[in-house]
Amino acid sequence: MSQPFYITTPIYYVNAEPHLGHAYSTIVADVAARFHRLTGDEVRFQTGTDEHGDKIAQAAEARGVTPQQYADQISGLFRHLWPELHITNDKFIRTTDPDHKQVVQSILQKVHDAGDIYFAKYGGHYCVGCERFLTEHEMVDGKCPDHGTVPVYQEEENYFFRMSNYTEQLKAHIEAHPDFIRPERYKNEVLAMLEQGLEDLCISRPKSRLTWGIDLPFDAGYVTYVWFDALINYLSGLGWPGGENMAKFWPGAQHLIAKDILKPHAIFWPTMLMSLARAEGRPAQDYLYKHLNVHGYWNVDQAKMSKSLGNVVRPLELAEIYGVEAFRYFLLRDMAFGLDSSFSEQALVERYNADLANDLGNLFSRVLTLLHKFRGGVVPEPGPEQAEDADLAALGAAVLREYRRENRTFAFHKALASVWSLISAGNKYVVVSEPWALAKDPALAPRLDRVLHDLCQLLARVAVLIWPVMPLTAEQMAGVLGLGRIEPGLLARLEEGQALLDPGSQTHQPPALFPRIDTAKVQAKAAKAGQKAEAKPAPQAAKKDQAPEKAAEEPAEIGIEQFGQVKLKVATVLSAERIPKADKILKLTLDAGEEEPRTVVAGVAQHYDPEELVGKQVVIVANLKPAKLRGITSQGMVLAAVGPDGLCVVSPSKPTPPGSQVR
Repeated sequence: MSQPFYITTPIYYVNAEPHLGHAYSTIVADVAARFHRLTGDEVRFQTGTDEHGDKIAQAAEARGVTPQQYADQISGLFRHLWPELHITNDKFIRTTDPDHKQVVQSILQKVHDAGDIYFAKYGGHYCVGCERFLTEHEMVDGKCPDHGTVPVYQEEENYFFRMSNYTEQLKAHIEAHPDFIRPERYKNEVLAMLEQGLEDLCISRPKSRLTWGIDLPFDAGYVTYVWFDALINYLSGLGWPGGENMAKFWPGAQHLIAKDILKPHAIFWPTMLMSLARAEGRPAQDYLYKHLNVHGYWNVDQAKMSKSLGNVVRPLELAEIYGVEAFRYFLLRDMAFGLDSSFSEQALVERYNADLANDLGNLFSRVLTLLHKFRGGVVPEPGPEQAEDADLAALGAAVLREYRRENRTFAFHKALASVWSLISAGNKYVVVSEPWALAKDPALAPRLDRVLHDLCQLLARVAVLIWPVMPLTAEQMAGVLGLGRIEPGLLARLEEGQALLDPGSQTHQPPALFPRIDTAKVQAKAAKAGQKAEAKPAPQAAKKDQAPEKAAEEPAEIGIEQFGQVKLKVATVLSAERIPKADKILKLTLDAGEEEPRTVVAGVAQHYDPEELVGKQVVIVANLKPAKLRGITSQGMVLAAVGPDGLCVVSPSKPTPPGSQVR
């Protein structure tokens, strides 16, 4: 029985261009949507961009454009990338859309009127990178665990959501619905957070500090911040409150996120929904989503992919080299949903050659070539069944059951593994049956017909099953086989045991689906990149009359007079941007308490994202002789400490007026 299926990606913050992490989340959602279309379900698939907040306003100012112009530009990059990756979203939502703003204000007013939003003064540890206050429980050694920076203590009057009132109700719901958050490890993580107790949630910013946001409907001096803006997209995109799509799709809502935004989606969002239900006098179950599906990180060189580490993988670059279909297959096959996975170009190539070229491509080519050679490309009537034919049919039925089960629980790697077990069995069936030998004896023609018929049916079945992950490859295979387009609901025909190809169907000559890739070239490329990364500048040779020990000595002691010649100042980072073709340095614009901002080129690009530095206070050598780096005149140097965990810029422990002298 078909059911409406609603799948959402997180809406991506427009402080960064699309990268592998964004692509993976969106491709997973697309695969889930396509799978449910294949089963006959009515599907709605939504993605989009989150466009308000401090980081966006600061980034726009640094570029000399308005926040709206900046958001339009980056949002456009996401919107235009998805068709290139064969994404089939039904809705692309933006938090700057007028109808979204209206929904946000309506929900805020309802929750406020019900008494769940109040005004108070608050002091706390604010992380600029997270754009929120952190609790003592969240910090690690006094730092933000995600950004490794010391939060700034701030006091401010703001509006708060009474999230703490819903602690026990949310805990009870999760315990009563064990698959509400999946995989299970993330459910357990959320329950552990709830055991510590919830604090109320700050949901506003005063316009004196931020204007780029949605006005609070009950106080024009404030804008709403992050949670009562971005998260509500999942409702506004369906036409809340009374839209037809809301009634049809919300009961089956499936959210898809990466694990770094678990808390907002597993705690903030359901408590907001519980509050909305209470405000409307409805059961909480009317508003709670069905499942929260959480995936892990893609790691590159054993580290989480991050612009600050310089290990960001840009999806279109790889898709252009190896093809979108192979790229999608690798991502779904190599990550066990919920766990972290390691990405490398070499691993992609190895998976491509083994699974796509050797297994699928080889089987498709062999079967169609044999069919054209011995039966003119026409699917024959099957001869009598033998034991090995029955075994192949039984495996096909088992694969269908596993395929449906694993795809429904987002275990896509397992679903693909089951399909590849069928492909492997097909290749083995060719070897064991030896069609070329059967063709030599006219008396064995019925046996040859059975083998070729069953292999053609197997290929048609594989084409249908890989369609969610590799739609163009599947359509190409279906076209060659004479199956036609792969239509919604086709999976049901397979599960009913129907043959997809009628005897007498005319097939076409097979193309090379996945030509092999020269792994030696890829390995050489990877080795060269590794050598470059490991290369370090050679130490300066000691003079002939200088002993080696002397060259390794610590710098000589200096007097206070010499130190006094170094002018150190506190400065605030106004903007930070990357420099073309320079992967180690950033261009910083600093307020050092002078008449004009100064420009400093800092070698921190492999340790910080530009947006992490905006608003941060640093210490600079203010009287360093100007130097030109990459065509940019640098007027000073940012101080940084180098430790076993990398580089960390030196920063005052509390806000300090720009220009303050360090001594």
